[in-house]
Amino acid sequence: QVQLVESGGGQVQPRSSLRLSCEISGLDLDDYDIGWFRQVPGKEREGIAYINEEGDTTKYEDSVKGRFTISRDKAKTPVFLTMNNLKAEDTATYYCAAAVAKASGFSAAFLLNRAQYRYWGRGTQVTVSA
Repeated sequence: QVQLVESGGGQVQPRSSLRLSCEISGLDLDDYDIGWFRQVPGKEREGIAYINEEGDTTKYEDSVKGRFTISRDKAKTPVFLTMNNLKAEDTATYYCAAAVAKASGFSAAFLLNRAQYRYWGRGTQVTVSA
């Protein structure tokens, strides 16, 4: 049984940091890329960070570039999302997801498209407020 379990969310003040974890079981992690997504009520779930199965290629959505870092050891769990300088607009439910590993050379837009991902966690809430 495949399971992805997010943790590390919470309520923090602006400019704070959080580190989210995604524990994965039931998958051969040599074969899967991992993405982090977020969603607010009434809006589409958006991809914000991607890392390949080797852990040596990352992609980010523009609004989080320079503030968020996705990381993993090759084919290992957990996968982390370190979030620095958090803003109110980062408030959302955050999800990790697994996609069959892709060859190199695809765009961020393609790799952060939720349609690429087969397995999902249930999410962890992040609230940023003063």
